[in-house]
Amino acid sequence: MDACIRKMAQLLDDDQFLEKVGVSTKSCLMSDHPPRQDFAVTDLERDNGLLVTHINQTHDLLRVQMMKIQSKKVQTTEEWLRNYSLESLQLTLKHLINEGNIILNSRSAVEEIELTEETVTDFESRLSEAVELYRQRIQWLLEDSKKVFGLIKGTKVGLVVDVSGMSYRPRLVDFQKDLLRLIDEQLCHKKQLYCLSFSTELSYLWESPKNIDVHVLHETRQWVQQLEPGGGCNLLKALKHVLAVKELDSLVLIVGSCPDQSLEILADYVQQCMLGRKLLIHAVIYDCSNPASLAVLKNLAEVVRGRYHCYSSKGENFDSSDVDLLLQEYQKAEDLINSIKQIFQRRFGGSLISRIADVSTKYASTIPSNFLPKPPKHEGPLVIQIPSFPAKTSRDWLKTNGLKAKKLNLYQVLAPNAFSPVEEFVPILQKTVSSTLHEKAMMQFEWHDGTVKNVHVDPPVLYSYQKLLGKMVRIYERRIDWLSVASRRIWGSVCERRVVILVDISVTNSRYIIHIQHSLRLLLEEQMSNKDYFNIIAFGNDIVPWQPELVPSQPENLQNAWRWALSLQCKGSRNFMTALRRAVEVDFKDKDKHKSQGMYLLTTGIPDQETDTVSAYVAETCRGCDLQLHVCLFSVMKDVDSNGIIPARYANPTETAIAFKEIVQAASGRFHWFGEAGIFESDDINIIVSEMEKAINYSQKCALLVKSLKQRSGNQSVNPFIPERDSKMLVKKEKRRPQKLPSPKPTALSLARMFIKDNHGEERNADVRALKWRPTSAKAEIPPAQTVKEWSRIGSKRKHKSRKQPEFSMSVFYTDKGRNVGAVYRKYPETMSVRKSVPSITLPKKEEICSSKQWLAKYSIKKLKLELPRLMFGPHCIHQKKIVESLHKKVSAKYCTIFPSVEINGVVKHLQFQPKELESYAEQIEKVLQRYIQRIQWLLSGSRRLFGTILEANVCVLIDTSGSMEPYLPRVTKELTSLIWEQLRKNEVRFNLLSFAENTESWREYLVEATDETCHDAVQWVSRFQAYGNTCILMALQKAFSFQDIEALYVLTDGKPDTSCSLILKEIGRLRKKQDIKIHTISFSCTDRRANEFLKKLASQTGGRYHCCSGDVDGQLAAHKMLTEGLDDDDDPVFPYFEGDDLKKLTQEAAKARSFLKQAKSLKLLIETWNVNQKDNSVF
Repeated sequence: MDACIRKMAQLLDDDQFLEKVGVSTKSCLMSDHPPRQDFAVTDLERDNGLLVTHINQTHDLLRVQMMKIQSKKVQTTEEWLRNYSLESLQLTLKHLINEGNIILNSRSAVEEIELTEETVTDFESRLSEAVELYRQRIQWLLEDSKKVFGLIKGTKVGLVVDVSGMSYRPRLVDFQKDLLRLIDEQLCHKKQLYCLSFSTELSYLWESPKNIDVHVLHETRQWVQQLEPGGGCNLLKALKHVLAVKELDSLVLIVGSCPDQSLEILADYVQQCMLGRKLLIHAVIYDCSNPASLAVLKNLAEVVRGRYHCYSSKGENFDSSDVDLLLQEYQKAEDLINSIKQIFQRRFGGSLISRIADVSTKYASTIPSNFLPKPPKHEGPLVIQIPSFPAKTSRDWLKTNGLKAKKLNLYQVLAPNAFSPVEEFVPILQKTVSSTLHEKAMMQFEWHDGTVKNVHVDPPVLYSYQKLLGKMVRIYERRIDWLSVASRRIWGSVCERRVVILVDISVTNSRYIIHIQHSLRLLLEEQMSNKDYFNIIAFGNDIVPWQPELVPSQPENLQNAWRWALSLQCKGSRNFMTALRRAVEVDFKDKDKHKSQGMYLLTTGIPDQETDTVSAYVAETCRGCDLQLHVCLFSVMKDVDSNGIIPARYANPTETAIAFKEIVQAASGRFHWFGEAGIFESDDINIIVSEMEKAINYSQKCALLVKSLKQRSGNQSVNPFIPERDSKMLVKKEKRRPQKLPSPKPTALSLARMFIKDNHGEERNADVRALKWRPTSAKAEIPPAQTVKEWSRIGSKRKHKSRKQPEFSMSVFYTDKGRNVGAVYRKYPETMSVRKSVPSITLPKKEEICSSKQWLAKYSIKKLKLELPRLMFGPHCIHQKKIVESLHKKVSAKYCTIFPSVEINGVVKHLQFQPKELESYAEQIEKVLQRYIQRIQWLLSGSRRLFGTILEANVCVLIDTSGSMEPYLPRVTKELTSLIWEQLRKNEVRFNLLSFAENTESWREYLVEATDETCHDAVQWVSRFQAYGNTCILMALQKAFSFQDIEALYVLTDGKPDTSCSLILKEIGRLRKKQDIKIHTISFSCTDRRANEFLKKLASQTGGRYHCCSGDVDGQLAAHKMLTEGLDDDDDPVFPYFEGDDLKKLTQEAAKARSFLKQAKSLKLLIETWNVNQKDNSVF
């Protein structure tokens, strides 16, 4: 105790240290007491009657009271940097340049800045002091309870503690000790305190916040010691309770497990509760290795503009908003030292240049990792584990544990009770009739090959099958959990026997070298002990291999590799190609002689070399041998600072991931993308998730089958398992049925009987009476409907008349009882032919101002009747076999040898088209395809490339001018000018413009006509855009809705709004009840998937369109190549993937047309080949 008091006294006496780390001593004791007055207990606080007399307890009380006074002035890092940032200390490059003199170089006539040696020396000295100050501040933040819970801000604090993950007794004890330290060191200095613990249920200490005194602190300590573990982590329920306590100004959330609710639900609720209220949320992730928990709490704190602190007893996932701010300032100081070296190296000669280089080298060697928290025993020997079973990729694992391997595929289960529908042609009715047995005894179900089968539904069997599917889903969830922990969270599953690890140690990874080293440690401990051979190659500018070639994976070698990894230093760029060549040409020089070989790349950014170059080399190297390249992408999800180190090639995280996916695909490897918040994407996990979705889909289909069976009554309209096209066909037939018939589905026989019943007088007709004869035996066949004389008479008439079909036709037959005759009359307004002629297409040359949805409603392939399957294949084209009883086998029809056959979606069909007809079809579909491509080029030209097509006559264009738009404002201004003249002025659109950031600013307060004068004025207003602040979309939309006669809004933004997305959608829904206004959204350079999803939802909800300007250059190039190089090759060139509604629909229709064109040419070649073969056979 005495040692602690002495240590605290030393710190309290060091005024300089206290002031620099954020504690001010000038206004505490000195201002309240005369300089010579002795310090007494009564000076600290009025006697509350609880003072004790024992000397040790008095010392403790003095120490606590002194810390209480000092802590009142403790500042958060954000507040502290207001006085000690480089900008505040005037230590930026701008300040250094202002201290120099501008001179004119007599040789080059260029203005230069002259600085004295003393000025530069003094500036570097102050920079060194700033670096040391930041280091001390970080050390102070990593002491005592601040290391576990961070620095607690506010005076009226609500403490919300999660006890759901404390079932392990030692962990609960450690947690209670840390909470007691937090109370003694930080919470005891606050004014009010409110305590709440939660799991599935809530437990609070008091009804309302209490003023802090000795009694309250004693009750709080007892409450902590009595904490008991609970069930789930119902964070939303805890937030609902604690946010109702209005007295609090700070809320500390301490969570040790993954919340039961998603981030969207929690963030939306907290944002709505905090509107108009100043409440700081401090989220603490306590000793939790679940990536989902880290992501939810960290993102929740960022969304509500709070602070976060992540603590791990193992030191694996340490993260803190306070420490991050200091590290950023530290990095700026180091970069400034390097900048001074580069900029002013030529200005001075001799010793100064040398001295500057020495100083720069000295501080360049001091990387942030030297004082970042390291995991316990980080530099100690490895604790090597032997895996209990050989590792497998998820694809290999599913070969024995997948639904198909377990015979749990839905079609495998239904196959014994599934039957193909029976269809036969009835000559009398002149049509194909299907069996209707399934309507009473079975359900129609669409099979995996697109055909429809009749399935007998057995509910008990399906219930048991659903239980087995649920069991498999739980197994898949455990597999995903296993893949998401320990070293597999970073590296995935290392499955090969011969492994080379490629580690990126470029200079941009300086702040993450501890992460990289720890990742290597986990891999060496957990997954490398059962391998045959391994090696490690680190690369920056230069290649640093651990060993000259592969070595056996023995414990001694693993320990040596770890000691080598601890000495790695980050420098240079990412020369990935050289490292790859070194591994292939040295370590895998005999790759053709071995199996199970893999390279695992751990990197944080895109390589220096072009993606196409790397992909081509990898594809050539890995072809023909058992060698794969797997990529583990560690994404820090932070942009490169403008004053920081810029790599040789820069790409944002999404672009980097796309590039490495292409490389991995060329190498037949696996892609694994992770970050501090968890796993973003993993091929191994995606395959398991796909299998889970398949199981859930099968279970839902089973439920629908059982539900449909239960709900079936005597008459059922549409079967949910029949494809949509078949359902429409049934409805169409239902409408054509005569309403006077009582039966819902009459047969041809009953229809004929009713016809005769209603037409007794017509039976006197000679033609009918001539046919009334009784057959001599039961086996006698029904005679033809017309006599031979009638046939000859009709034949003679056909010779003299044109080929016009009769308006009526009659079929007569005998009934099964008596001498009654049935007759069926049919009226054919048009020729009923199976084969359809190829229509001649005429398309407009002038572009129509409409959406792609409207345009395709008139000019789609279906609307133009150019769908190849509908033209070529009718019901008579299906190849059928019938059973011949005398032969006891199925026999094909005679015409099967006349026409060539082709298999379409598993069904054999006969081709009845001629090559000339297919050639005509190809000409028409090629004409349509060229028109599609021309419209795509039109959509990608001018202002439509960025803004899309302006459709309405009264619009307002909303432009995001927040701080993130600063790099893009020149381009947006240029494109907006083009929009004003090209679309608004040309089409005489009434318009207004509105910019939004933290506030909104409109060009006019109403819509104006697009005249030359107003357009010039609008262009001038646009040119004055300045980027600043946040993205307040809701305020801008509310302002735009106030304009009179507005029809549509066009909103351009580059990111997610600051307001809750659900709140915006709800508010817009309320506003649209008064005014039916469409909102068209435009995503500009936005890689945030959630932001884009919000824009899509906003447009869809209001009847607007979503537009994304990415891929325009590639789209123009692809369209040009198609028109110049040909259209029948659907592989190359190809349009990029457009996310915007207009381009997406049009490119999909163009791809469909290309597919039909290719099929038509293939079928034409098939028929021509078949005809040649038939001629050759006829010769013999």
